[in-house]
Amino acid sequence: MERSCYETNSIKIILKKPPILHLLLLLILRSKMKVTGFTFVRNAIVYDYPIVEAIRSILPLCDEVIVAVGNSDDDTLKLIQSIDPQKVRIIETIWDDSLREGGRVLAMETDKAFKGISEDSDWAFYIQGDEVVHEEDHETIRKAMELYLNEENVDGLLFDYKHFYGSYEYIGSPTSWYPHEIRVIRNKKEMYSYKDAQGFRKGNNEKLNVVRLNASIYHYGWVKSPEAMQKKQETFNKYWHDDTWVEDNVEKADSYDYDDQFKALVPFKGTHPKVMQDRVARLNWNFRYNPQKHHLSAKDKLKKVLKRLGIEANYANYRIVKVKQN
Repeated sequence: MERSCYETNSIKIILKKPPILHLLLLLILRSKMKVTGFTFVRNAIVYDYPIVEAIRSILPLCDEVIVAVGNSDDDTLKLIQSIDPQKVRIIETIWDDSLREGGRVLAMETDKAFKGISEDSDWAFYIQGDEVVHEEDHETIRKAMELYLNEENVDGLLFDYKHFYGSYEYIGSPTSWYPHEIRVIRNKKEMYSYKDAQGFRKGNNEKLNVVRLNASIYHYGWVKSPEAMQKKQETFNKYWHDDTWVEDNVEKADSYDYDDQFKALVPFKGTHPKVMQDRVARLNWNFRYNPQKHHLSAKDKLKKVLKRLGIEANYANYRIVKVKQN
């Protein structure tokens, strides 16, 4: 008689089919998968981060979410406490403001949240304070976590990116911004945040093996009021550079001049996640895009040509793997 073999983290089950038992066991095994979200935040109100929307966008996919809340100058802690006390667990942290190179402090805070995940979680879903997942992608993400749960060669899942700039109506040209990044990883403590917390590595600086999903991260880090964006520029550059560099390169102003920044953009023709609808409706500044002024650099033009030829020229902090499914 035909048999089916199922593996969990600790046991192997061999079952004679009929099909109904085959399906029932599959459902039972799937129900045991545990997913924990994790993120970090500091001064979310001062810098107008959509952290509440970010966390709420992954809550339906997670059993719990760990938030490393840094020492803030506003009511960020109360803001996070108000989201979902049953599923959101807070770790209060102190940022090392002496770290002024490569955005390293952001990776350290990411790791603090990741280390707070309990050992019984299978997957860790990372979301930054200005990133949001569309509810239309929830099913795709959930199915992928189920599908690759027992594929040990798969370290994580790779997402596409939509980078909004200036308003909610424009996104960055794919050749000008990073097009993909890892946002779901296995809950293995050999994993760690890499450089400025953009991606992840494991062990001795090894790239992760990932599967690319047909799902996107909506990145809203460059859509803030001009006043909040200016505050962010003056503060966050200090996590990458010393005071002299900041003084020479970051203009002092009351508000950020979006139009003065040379960004190649394209119109956004999709829909925003539901959790973002109120924020989108509250947009209270004008943004005018002049395509004649904002253009692709020579480097980005070359990337665009290569992409048409099927050659991916962007830096990849991961290895894409193909997994055969039975």
